[in-house]
Amino acid sequence: MYKSYSIEIGGRTLTVDVGRVAKQANGAALMHYGDTTVLSTATASDKPREGIDFFPLSVEFEEKMYAVGKIPGGFNKREGKASENAVLTARVIDRPMRPLFPKDYRNDCTLNNLVLSVDPECRPELVAMLGSAIATSISDIPFCGPCATTQVGMVDGQFIINPSQEQWKSGDLNLTVASTAEKVIMIEAGANEIPEAKMIEAIYMAHEENQKIIEFINKMVAEVGKPKHEYESCAIPDELFAKMKEIVPPEEMEVAVFTDEKQVREENIRKITERLEEAFADNEDWLAILGEAIYQYEKKTVRKMILKDHKRPDGREITQIRPLAAEVDLIPRVHGSAMFTRGQTQICDICTLAPLSEMQRIDGLDSNEVNKRYMHHYNFPSYSVGETKPSRGPGRREIGHGALAERALIPVLPSEEEFPYAIRCVSETFESNGSTSMASTCASCMSLMAAGVPIKKMVAGISCGLVTGDTDDDFVLLTDIQGLEDFFGDMDFKVTGTTEGITAIQMDIKIHGLTRPIVEGAIARCREARLFIMDNCMKPAIAEPRKTVNEYAPKIVQIKIDPEKIGDVVGQRGKTINAIIDECGVKIDITDDGSVSVCGTEKEGMDKAIEYINTIVSEFEEGKLYKGKVVSIKEFGAFIEFAPGKEGMVHISKIAKERINRVEDVLTLGDAVTCKCLGKDKMGRISFSIKDAN
Repeated sequence: MYKSYSIEIGGRTLTVDVGRVAKQANGAALMHYGDTTVLSTATASDKPREGIDFFPLSVEFEEKMYAVGKIPGGFNKREGKASENAVLTARVIDRPMRPLFPKDYRNDCTLNNLVLSVDPECRPELVAMLGSAIATSISDIPFCGPCATTQVGMVDGQFIINPSQEQWKSGDLNLTVASTAEKVIMIEAGANEIPEAKMIEAIYMAHEENQKIIEFINKMVAEVGKPKHEYESCAIPDELFAKMKEIVPPEEMEVAVFTDEKQVREENIRKITERLEEAFADNEDWLAILGEAIYQYEKKTVRKMILKDHKRPDGREITQIRPLAAEVDLIPRVHGSAMFTRGQTQICDICTLAPLSEMQRIDGLDSNEVNKRYMHHYNFPSYSVGETKPSRGPGRREIGHGALAERALIPVLPSEEEFPYAIRCVSETFESNGSTSMASTCASCMSLMAAGVPIKKMVAGISCGLVTGDTDDDFVLLTDIQGLEDFFGDMDFKVTGTTEGITAIQMDIKIHGLTRPIVEGAIARCREARLFIMDNCMKPAIAEPRKTVNEYAPKIVQIKIDPEKIGDVVGQRGKTINAIIDECGVKIDITDDGSVSVCGTEKEGMDKAIEYINTIVSEFEEGKLYKGKVVSIKEFGAFIEFAPGKEGMVHISKIAKERINRVEDVLTLGDAVTCKCLGKDKMGRISFSIKDAN
């Protein structure tokens, strides 16, 4: 049965068609927001996947170039692997929805979002977020929703609900908030030093907007929603837990996990596992789920210690940050390097500078190609957690962590006019035990300063965790969570910022939402912690950006020329500019407005290139001296090249003070000479003299 529903959101109409297409999916919604159209579907397998102890949820965001009237680049002319934007969008859809599925659900589930058309006024990412929630809610897949998502931008100090692509890119705030009917379940933000109070105001403005959407979804569920199907529960039997506690009493489990050494804790759990495997050797059913049962037992123990006793596994106070260390310049010859260590989490970041021509070009669903000047990449090798597995390139987690650190630092970067470089930071995870993305932010900030990038302010970040009890008022916030507290806790709330305000937020939870006191408390706790990290760790290592770039970094000088002279500098088919590049050993970038960037490592070559360019774009001045080289000799005189593509002629009578019969008697090809401009001759040609220049 085909039905269509509409609601006004952010001054535009959202229309949802149900039963029109993709009828064989468990749930499908054809979403229209302005002219942006996305098909969102939810499908699930009939039976659970065997041999797994997690919920196998897959989320896809498919960007089709036909949606913006483009044919994909490359040889095969079809879309390839998911773009970075698609990966990040899929993560933002996954994070709020995953906790709302039953914890013991093991059926394969896929949420697919196919972008069919894009209206620049209505971002397809937001439409896909809403579409996934709607498709799942009206399907027969077990789901404790509905949930809704709203984005908030800020232009000229004013909040904007669901901003356009242009407002999203140019504004001071990129905030995405997902909610259930009662609580906030996901926050993602990039911000231009937004004060904490202003950020909280924006979060709850989005939360209010989400309530209208949830009412709208509930109406659809009531009219066209399918009954939720039964599923085979994979919960651990209570009898198994009871038997485990007889063999390993809770007090013994507390001792096993109560250590600040990750390796010691893992060895303790390994010994407990061996005892239980031996005890249950005759029960194959229990052995098959023993790993998950031990995990649950360990989790309950840690949560009880924190919630009831305010006792953390490594012995820290609730607000205490792990031991900190920072250093710069540990890697020779690179343009900038820094290492940041917090407990057993250690990141080494390397900064590389290059001409603006090396910016990353992104051909996506924006109406125009986008140049990305600052790139932050994050790597997480298996040795960082003491494991062994082959590297398969960055996964969704690595891309997400890199994007978070990138977002955190963009607000403090200098403009292209102030610092005409493309910048790449690479964070290598040397050791990991909780919140490497925040360590990456701190290390990257120091690496940028060490490289001589004149960032406006220092940026640091920290993660706040959460353990909740049976009521909304029963909770404990944890500053600087380590891996165990992340795995067994309810929240990973990451906030980066300067002394003035927030530059990025990423919040993941495993429960059905956060109350306002938790959100406000976490944001306040993160501010305290990041200021402490700046003052007590980062500033002692490097307090401000270096005044000049590293000796091994390319040097860039910018000059302005008349845009109408760009063709003279470039020359026919690039002949002139390539000649300058080859001779001077530099790179040259020219923009349409006449900005010329000359990049090189040797000052002499850069000065020569700039002199050439200035010569090419300037008119010869009578009486001024010019340096050049002899490039052609004729009977009547010599042609002198003052810059590639710009020559002048010296008559034979103007070469030497005495009379000469042949030019070759004085000059040879390639000779360096200094000439004086004599102005225009009787025929209007510019003439030069060598004899009058000496």
